[in-house]
Amino acid sequence: MMSQEFSRTRRIGELLQRELAQLIQKELKDPRVKLVTVSHVDVASDLRRAKVYVTFLQEEQDIQERLRILNKAAGFLQHGLSRRIELRVIPHLRFVYDDSIKRGRHLSALIDEAVKKDSEIEKN
Repeated sequence: MMSQEFSRTRRIGELLQRELAQLIQKELKDPRVKLVTVSHVDVASDLRRAKVYVTFLQEEQDIQERLRILNKAAGFLQHGLSRRIELRVIPHLRFVYDDSIKRGRHLSALIDEAVKKDSEIEKN
C-alpha cells in the first residue's frame, strides 16, 4: 500500500511539474519569472500540498523576490492546473528555490581544486 501511495504522489508530482512549467511560461505576465525551471514537485501523501522546487536562468537577480512573485501567483496557477488536469483536489502550491544545481557546481569546483592540488604535490 505504501509503495502504491508513493508511486501515485510521484506521478502526480511529475504531472504537476510539466503543467506548471507550461503555465508559468505561457500565462504569467511578470517578466521576472519567465526564465524559471520547475525542477521537481514534492506532493504530500494527502495530495493537499505540493512543494514546487524552481531554479532561475539568471540567478544573479533577486531569488527571494522571484519566489515571492511565484508564491503570490500560486492561486492563479492552481486555478490553471484545475482547468488542465483532473484531480479531486488541486494541491496548495508553495514555491521554494532548488539550490541543488548550485551546490553541485560548488562541489564539482572543490573536487577539481583538490585534484589539482594532488597533482601539484605529486609533481614535487
